[in-house]
Amino acid sequence: MLLLLLGILFLHVAVLVLLFVSTIVSQWLVTNGHTTDLWQNCTTSIYGAVQHCSASSVSEWLQSVQATMVLSVIFSVLSLFLFFCQLFTLTKGGRFYITGFFQILAGLCVMSAAAIYTVRHGEWNAANIEYSYGFAYILAWVAFPLALLSGIIYVILRKRE
Repeated sequence: MLLLLLGILFLHVAVLVLLFVSTIVSQWLVTNGHTTDLWQNCTTSIYGAVQHCSASSVSEWLQSVQATMVLSVIFSVLSLFLFFCQLFTLTKGGRFYITGFFQILAGLCVMSAAAIYTVRHGEWNAANIEYSYGFAYILAWVAFPLALLSGIIYVILRKRE
């Protein structure tokens, strides 16, 4: 049982790290010498030093992506806190419903944010500049199924001694 709890805890912390990194790091879209994330657009030199960063646009879709990514981090942190609370207060045979609910909610928030970004980021690409998705964008999509998986595991999990 201890190994199962450690495995679930490791999965949850991994999801939390993925969510933090994908929310903070400036690598959602990458072009030649230009990186874009949820918060700012940066231009880099040939040698990799950041030369200029400006705030991202204030469009409604980007604000909804920002909000849902922040909500996913908050829900995942709350879920981890609730897991520890329920671990010590839940009666034997009880299930971790609340923890699982918030973790599934975190997964749905990150899925919504990544989906909105996928559909609407073309508004920035009006000049048909060749771009690629950065690693932070990919980490957000990786965090989605892992958060859902850990949330489902929490719902199924029963507390033993």
